[in-house]
Amino acid sequence: MVKKTIRFLIIMIFGLTTMMHAQQNEKAFSLSLDECIQKALENNLGIAVEILNPELAGISISLTKEKFMPQFSISYNKRDTNSASYSWIEAAENITSMYNDYSAQITQLIPTGGSFVVSLDSYKNDTNRSFQTINPRYGSTLRLNFSQPLLKNFGYNISRKEIIVAKNNKDISENNFKKSLQDTIYSVEESYWNLVYSIENLKVRQQSLELAKNLLEKNKKAVEIGTMAPIEILNAQAEVATREADILEAEALVKNNEDRLKTIMNLQGEFQEVDLAQILPKDQPAYEKKEVSLEDALVIAMENRPDLQSTRIDLKNKEINLSYAKNQLLPDLSLQASYWSPGISGDQIIYLNNNPLTGIVIGKVPGGSSDALSDAFNFRYKNWSVGLTLSVPINSVLSRASYAQARVNLEQSILKLKNQEQQIFLEIKNSVRAVQTNYKRVQAYKAARELAETKLNAEEEKFKVGLSTNYLVLQYQRDLANAQTTELRAIIDYNLSLARLSQALGITLKEKNVTISNILGN
Repeated sequence: MVKKTIRFLIIMIFGLTTMMHAQQNEKAFSLSLDECIQKALENNLGIAVEILNPELAGISISLTKEKFMPQFSISYNKRDTNSASYSWIEAAENITSMYNDYSAQITQLIPTGGSFVVSLDSYKNDTNRSFQTINPRYGSTLRLNFSQPLLKNFGYNISRKEIIVAKNNKDISENNFKKSLQDTIYSVEESYWNLVYSIENLKVRQQSLELAKNLLEKNKKAVEIGTMAPIEILNAQAEVATREADILEAEALVKNNEDRLKTIMNLQGEFQEVDLAQILPKDQPAYEKKEVSLEDALVIAMENRPDLQSTRIDLKNKEINLSYAKNQLLPDLSLQASYWSPGISGDQIIYLNNNPLTGIVIGKVPGGSSDALSDAFNFRYKNWSVGLTLSVPINSVLSRASYAQARVNLEQSILKLKNQEQQIFLEIKNSVRAVQTNYKRVQAYKAARELAETKLNAEEEKFKVGLSTNYLVLQYQRDLANAQTTELRAIIDYNLSLARLSQALGITLKEKNVTISNILGN
């Protein structure tokens, strides 16, 4: 009965262990570098913030364009007056008047800075005053007005200044977004390869611990049979303890790099219990030699760096602001032209002997508001006027201050561009040098690792025949572990230097086949 119970407990423990292991495997997921980059571009919160800036810039362009959209306005007014009559000739008891007027107007700004206005004004006047020849009276006037500044505020670029600046700002926001994407991709690459390094470093430390444990077991057996002094065990035990501490540090490094990669990819919305999940990198770092020319790298950077493009576009904005400020110093000379056509109609009152003073009405000839409108639209009565208005401000201190400010801002932007180009030149030189140096480091540390393996193998053979000591074997084991991690670190650094060079050249998006339109479309 006791044996059956023990057997049942063993089966239960084995089953629980298997289930826990399966759950742990379910919480682990493998990702390649490209997959991590794709998830970061889809989920990263920093990109989610930056992606709104081009959209806001596009809205600003639409707002600035609205000034050139036609503006339509209408108005209506009705007035009814009633007052006492001070003369029986004017009216019998009181004077009443009813006046209605309405107007409609369309205003259109034109790219040269002027404006064009089409307006229609109409009214109706009905009164009980005596001696009226037309009552009620209808009137309409169709008017065409044109105004054009000739000095101040004249010109295509002046009138469309806000639109041009808004479009440039949109280009700046898109370039800033490109830089944000490149920085995010580099952060993913850096975190990914550091995670690979930390995982491989943990494996090396675990392998080193196994070597120390194996040596400790051999020493214990040697002490048992009397071929080794008991004190020799202490060195192996101390080394085992030290390497176990190294493993704890290596495990913490894996978790730190894993958490950083998870944060950049923002996986919380995609995986449940993501903090407990384990990322297993699919890719391993390579170290194929890449030839890089400093001269070619500088040319590529000057053409592709998004931050440099943003500075150049901002310089254009400063030039536009200076041109506008200079224009505002000119006198205000404006041309006005007007062409209008009035029309009038109403009920014509016929008096005895065609004399309104008789006060005797013998008939009416009806007339409606449409007659007045017809006369206005048919330009029956043609009128026009042309004029020039010159306004010269006595005090232009504020305008000159704005011009001085715009000039200083332009000079500052020019210096900023030159300084940025110098910094980019230095960055490219450092990046190219880092690629070349890290490749040489890989070759050197590879040779050092191979020598460390040869030395350890030779020392272990000497130890087997009693020609070496525990201390030397343990020392060579440490040297090999350090050589392995150092070589791996050099390979990781070489891959990161290539990624950093692509970022410095501004070609990360091209290499990763990432397009702004696809991301903004999403």
